[in-house]
Amino acid sequence: MEAINYAMNANPLVAYFGKPASEFTKADIISYIQEMGIQMVNFMYPAADGRLKTLNFVINDLAYLEAILTCGERVDGSSLFPFIEAGSSDLYVIPRFSSAFVDPFAQLPTLTLLCSYFNKDGQPLDSAPQETLRRACQAFREVTGMEFEAMGELEYYVIAPAEKLYRASDQRGYHESGPFAKFNEFRTQCMQYIASCGGQIKYGHSEVGNFTLGDLNYEQNEIEFLPVPAEQAAEQLMVAKWIIRNLAYQYDFDVTFAPKIIAGKAGSGLHIHMRIMKDGKNQMLSNGVLSETARKAIAGMMELAPSITAFGNRNPTSYFRLVPHQEAPTNVCWGDRNRSVLVRVPLGWAAKGDMSVLANPLEKESFYDTTQKQTVEMRSPDASANIYQLMAGLAVACRHGFEMENALELADKTYVNVNIHKQENADKLNSLACLPDSCEASAKCLQAQRAIFEKYHVFSPAMLDDIIATLDAFKDANLRAELAGDTDKMLALVEKYFHC
Repeated sequence: MEAINYAMNANPLVAYFGKPASEFTKADIISYIQEMGIQMVNFMYPAADGRLKTLNFVINDLAYLEAILTCGERVDGSSLFPFIEAGSSDLYVIPRFSSAFVDPFAQLPTLTLLCSYFNKDGQPLDSAPQETLRRACQAFREVTGMEFEAMGELEYYVIAPAEKLYRASDQRGYHESGPFAKFNEFRTQCMQYIASCGGQIKYGHSEVGNFTLGDLNYEQNEIEFLPVPAEQAAEQLMVAKWIIRNLAYQYDFDVTFAPKIIAGKAGSGLHIHMRIMKDGKNQMLSNGVLSETARKAIAGMMELAPSITAFGNRNPTSYFRLVPHQEAPTNVCWGDRNRSVLVRVPLGWAAKGDMSVLANPLEKESFYDTTQKQTVEMRSPDASANIYQLMAGLAVACRHGFEMENALELADKTYVNVNIHKQENADKLNSLACLPDSCEASAKCLQAQRAIFEKYHVFSPAMLDDIIATLDAFKDANLRAELAGDTDKMLALVEKYFHC
């Protein structure tokens, strides 16, 4: 096998050591800190609010550095998670060396490591977000003999004072170039920072949404990642949101990942692409068509779609996005290259022949294996999601498809190859189950299906109880009807959940 050259890797640690981050050791981290003059170490870890928290360390001496890297530190779990009692709240956070990156925002040279939670007995915290995802991936592996990989499409709006020159056409910002798109340079700098922190980025571009509200311009952007093991995919999205917000703060821009800002304008999703791997090979295609493996995974998502919203759509504005005619799903169905469905099978380079040779006559046929590119895409989630719980929920759903006796039958029943929101397809639309229309409805769906998520001890009962209680507390069962046509109340709701 040809050796990989890591010299072009955007992560300076990977380039420095000439090996993947998965092979980093404590000795590597200490060596890099000494050789590169690192003065600070940060620990970061996710809390129940979906944001990364930070603990700072000054490097006193080598012995102290060795101690914090080996033993981690103690934190107050009750301030991080609502289901942890104050009387027994101490937790450990232990750094994972494979996650190390140089903080692009710190004034002093700083190395940051993501951490895992451990309880008082030195065991992984049962209800920690990362531990839930780890168990979900492990259960998927044990049931199917395959690996679950994922990646996200992270959409967000950049908000800044409106400019009169080269105004973009309203809701026509898809892949727009400058000067009509105003924040391309900001996005590319975000991408460079994300990549330097270990994110595996596929591409970035401006998105459909752009509009002016008052004296502010709202421009929608997207950064899409490459498929990696689901645990890494979740971490990359967490770090990416942290980077985008920090860089926006430096630019004096505002950024929101809010699912919906105002009626009639494009909402922002967090579409999750998935693929199933075995021995390094993508299992989503068979002889150029969607495989039985892929269809079973899709069936699992069809079965559990109503409760997946409890992980992927976590505040009331989420359900203002999940309405017809906004390229967001409303019904439980799937299809090929169809943006009105819940699970989409994107165009997958399955055509015979080398398109590059047709575009570039001087080239020779490459025989590149394009089957690795095929994924399936869940389109309901948005960035209000608890990303670890969402990835875990999708891993459970795909695993469940392999345990269902009628998986292929359900896949056939829920397949559509038409735009279900056109009048001529009304009969098909009426035959399909609907997604929940509120946080309260999602909570009820999760309660009804929770046994599947608790199977193999993937989701702890305490975590599911907390999610259900949190969603119920919004009391939003009739909110879409109450706010219909009321722009001011809608904007007030968005402001309340602006930084999701």
